[in-house]
Amino acid sequence: MTVTDNVEDGFDATIHAPNRLRICALLEAAEQVEFSLVRDRLGVSDSVLSKHVSVLMEAGYVKQVKAVRETRQRVWLSLTRSGRAAYHAHVAALRAIVGE
Repeated sequence: MTVTDNVEDGFDATIHAPNRLRICALLEAAEQVEFSLVRDRLGVSDSVLSKHVSVLMEAGYVKQVKAVRETRQRVWLSLTRSGRAAYHAHVAALRAIVGE
C-alpha cells in the first residue's frame, strides 16, 4: 500500500497530526464534547486546541456550537458527517498500514 495525502485512499494528512487524531477520536465517541473537556484530555492550552479545531473546521470535519450556560460562554465540538467518515477511513488506512 502506498501512503498518500489523498483522502480517497483513506489516509488523511489533515487528521493524521497527533492532536487532531486525538480530537477526532474523542469526538467520535460522543455526539458533542465541550471544548474544555477536549482541552483537558489532550493536556493542551486553549490556543493550541483552537488552532487544531480551526484546521478541522476548515476541512469540514468538525463543527462548533457556542452557547451561554451558567453565565459563561461554552463551546461544544462535534464531528460532522464527513468528519466521521474521514476519521473512520483514516483509522482503516492506519490499520492496513500496520497489517491489522
